[in-house]
Amino acid sequence: MTQTVKPSLAHSPIHRTVLDNGIVVLVAENPAADIIAGRIFIRAGSCYEKREQAGLAHLLASVMTKGCDGLSSLEIAEQVESLGASLSADTSTDYFLLSLKTVTSDFPEILALAGRILRSPTFPETQIELERRLALQDIRSQKEQPFTLAFEQMRQVMYQNHPYAMSVLGDENTLSSITKQDLVDYHQTYFRPDNVVISIAGRITLQEAIALAEQVFSDWQTPTIASPVINLPDIPINPRHQLKPVQTQQSIVMLGYLGPSVSSPDYAAMKLLSTYLGNGLSSRLFVELREKRGLAYEVSAFYPTRLYPASFVVYMGTAPENTRIALEGLRTEVELLVNEEVSANSLQAAKNKILGQYALGKQTNGQIAQIYGWYEILGLGIDFDREFQQLITSVTAQDAITSARQYLQQPYISLVGQENAINQAIN
Repeated sequence: MTQTVKPSLAHSPIHRTVLDNGIVVLVAENPAADIIAGRIFIRAGSCYEKREQAGLAHLLASVMTKGCDGLSSLEIAEQVESLGASLSADTSTDYFLLSLKTVTSDFPEILALAGRILRSPTFPETQIELERRLALQDIRSQKEQPFTLAFEQMRQVMYQNHPYAMSVLGDENTLSSITKQDLVDYHQTYFRPDNVVISIAGRITLQEAIALAEQVFSDWQTPTIASPVINLPDIPINPRHQLKPVQTQQSIVMLGYLGPSVSSPDYAAMKLLSTYLGNGLSSRLFVELREKRGLAYEVSAFYPTRLYPASFVVYMGTAPENTRIALEGLRTEVELLVNEEVSANSLQAAKNKILGQYALGKQTNGQIAQIYGWYEILGLGIDFDREFQQLITSVTAQDAITSARQYLQQPYISLVGQENAINQAIN
């Protein structure tokens, strides 16, 4: 028997069920189009790698769909393409993801294929070497992108020994040393039913979805030993300057602050401040530093949602001769958040923007399956969809300045550009 947990609110569009083996199944019935999208989340990702194996989860994602018990890479591709379906694997810092989409009538076949891939990948050596080469090319090409260089050195100095310091791709040394056995060990350790969330949205009833999930996954046994708990190091805050001289036609100026995780009470206020500062053509940074002062080729802010402390980053691409003044301009705008309350109108505009974008991000079945599964795998629960909107709505100007004073005091500074320009900017 499965245990079905009804929606906590009558209007909730999602149903949550826990199978006997611990798999959580989320179902959103949406009969509008003859399409079903699925997202299978696994509690894995780059946070679960050893430092010397950085890039392992990404390599595993790349190879996962290239062979499974009884099927070659070509046979998998042909089966997916013959249905006009899509099936892909990906990884992030906090989770691993298998994504699928198909017309309703073909969903049982594509879910069964996803189940085989998830449970018994073969990791063919030739495919490992091919995907390793492609990942190494990605790593090398990123070294030619000033923004990526700036963010890379920012992340490393900010996070130090924490896994968030490393790119999901890893680096050339770590990626080159990963073996097939490493992939097998990681898969056996973390790919287990009690680490899995299956999120389904589309023209399918709750009963049909549960029956399908049981058909594909009910014989998958949970190991008797508990899933390993990852012990992540503390992240001491020690703001510093990082400079990387590069012969380029622009400077990247980046300020970073260690912000709160998604489970923090300050998360919503910081999300709003990020939106107010750097989201779109009406944002504070864009208006003040690009429109009024003409300093920026590009200017923005971002504060990703993370299970552990997230980076709050503002950055600008500018002409080399403007590097110092761009740095001063960014610092001034962040310091204003610490010293002055955001006006009621600006705060409301930021709320409208973030809630409008949030609503637009839940239009397709794929987006619906993604967001609820994501909340579940992060441990927030499906009700966080409603809670997030309430949290944003209830942030006051006082909440915003209090959070700014806690997190936005001393920045880590990362500069990439011509040597004279970046040296003069901080001297």
